[in-house]
Amino acid sequence: MNKQFSLNNSEPSSACERLTNKEKEFCRIYAETMDKRRAAYEAGYRLLPLKSALKLLEKRRVRDFLDSIENSRESFSGEVEAGFRRLAFGSTADAVKLLFAQNLTDEQIESLDLFNVSDIKKPKGGGIEIKFFDRQKALEALNELSSNKGDAALPFYKALEKGARENEEDED
Repeated sequence: MNKQFSLNNSEPSSACERLTNKEKEFCRIYAETMDKRRAAYEAGYRLLPLKSALKLLEKRRVRDFLDSIENSRESFSGEVEAGFRRLAFGSTADAVKLLFAQNLTDEQIESLDLFNVSDIKKPKGGGIEIKFFDRQKALEALNELSSNKGDAALPFYKALEKGARENEEDED
């Protein structure tokens, strides 16, 4: 099991500065599993881990750190949902511009919104080939996110895995 919880490789909030490494580890594991005893035991509180967990959860700084972890998760979940919304409902107009445009400057290319584009190729025979992310899959992922608000990251990872598998199949 991965004992490291961090969405951006930084510790959430200033509450963490006042915690010991064992307390931080307890918080990370507890936030991931919601199992007090297991979190305490794996964090190094081997003698009476449940009692240790209950004492830890009484500490204000531990509760503050757990709150900041939850806020980080909610923020990440919101970003994931926004990304799927862009894939499902976003415009493809800039990709069409790219397809038919000639002699675009670097600045013009940089200004194009190609978020919905999954692949761009220049075939040997000339022209340009543009593939888009599947809107239907994005809608399905959004639906799954809305039905699993308690664990919003799981459908995202499943969708990533499924997309990677399908991308490998397309290349074969």
